[in-house]
Amino acid sequence: MIELKALTKRYGGFTAVDAIDLTVPKGELFGFLGPNGAGKTTTLRMIAGILQPSGGTVRIAGIDIAADPIAAKAKLGFIPDRPFIYEKLTGAEFLRFVAGLYDQRGEPVERRMTELLALFDLLDWKDELVESYSHGMRQKLIISSAFLHRPEVIVVDEPMVGLDPKAAKVLKDLFREYTRRGHTIMMSTHTLEVAQSLCDRVAIIQGGRIRACGTMTDLRAHAAAGEEGLEDIFLRLTGDNAARAVVEVLNA
Repeated sequence: MIELKALTKRYGGFTAVDAIDLTVPKGELFGFLGPNGAGKTTTLRMIAGILQPSGGTVRIAGIDIAADPIAAKAKLGFIPDRPFIYEKLTGAEFLRFVAGLYDQRGEPVERRMTELLALFDLLDWKDELVESYSHGMRQKLIISSAFLHRPEVIVVDEPMVGLDPKAAKVLKDLFREYTRRGHTIMMSTHTLEVAQSLCDRVAIIQGGRIRACGTMTDLRAHAAAGEEGLEDIFLRLTGDNAARAVVEVLNA
């Protein structure tokens, strides 16, 4: 459902994403991990059609997003890491606006909108201006908007940021059920416990290149990590020296 071929993004002489090849099939919840500046968000924004690649291709549900962006984006829902929303709209107005972008309106949209708002405890706020929403409420509204048109593929950048524990649990259950029904989710997160418990497969990116990709069993074998968890595998593969740095600071 998501196919990346030699996907590359350069900014002048700096290569943020370096010729990534990756396929995320139908029905998979795929985790995309990496340290800050590794190229995660840049990759997701190219998949969503927000950034234009310097090279390579992105295909969503078999559609080349550069060749036919409208058709590709009709198959896609995007949840960004920061919820930018028109603040002078109410929650309901914002969701109707998003549905209209996909040429969806009427009773089916109103029903799905009500279901999603109720799921995230926003129903009592649907007629309030978004400017009165907290950060977490805005995040829940953005999440609702991504599911509103029932896309085949959802791309998510740090979905748990700002969510209370109940909303985070609801979102995890929603992700599981959505992929169980045959849809595809690609999720970037810094919360390694979430990735380990939710994702069917995980890719670890560093310096714009994928260092490892596979199931937990695959990653353990790649990192020669025995029965270690994802956090330890991540630190092995990315060469993180945080523990040593902590000791050096305390000894200084």
